[in-house]
Amino acid sequence: VQLVESGGGLVQAGGSLRLSCAASGSTFSFNATGWYRQAPGKQRELVAEITSGGGSTNYADSVKGRFTISRDNAKMYLQMNSLKPEDTAVYYCNAWGSYSDSKGVKYEYDYWGPGTQVTVSS
Repeated sequence: VQLVESGGGLVQAGGSLRLSCAASGSTFSFNATGWYRQAPGKQRELVAEITSGGGSTNYADSVKGRFTISRDNAKMYLQMNSLKPEDTAVYYCNAWGSYSDSKGVKYEYDYWGPGTQVTVSS
């Protein structure tokens, strides 16, 4: 399974972008998925996460009220509004969870996309 992000780009402060994450070789039926970001010189941080079916979401305090995470059977999305220069980073799609095969053997997975650049100019 490969995850691929799209929708990044350059936008002025106050603008909006919508990121998408698609999975090749699979439907988007992972246990949990999320968006992370990493700015230059900083550690990768969680932006938002959502469980299967969209029943539960969690956001970093810095993006609450501005970003919205969602998903369907095909993709995951991150709607980013009121963007700020400090939102500039590479944004990564992540999917994780576990499944059991017909013999009851449990497998865990943790997939990452290559990232998409978001740049917010002041």
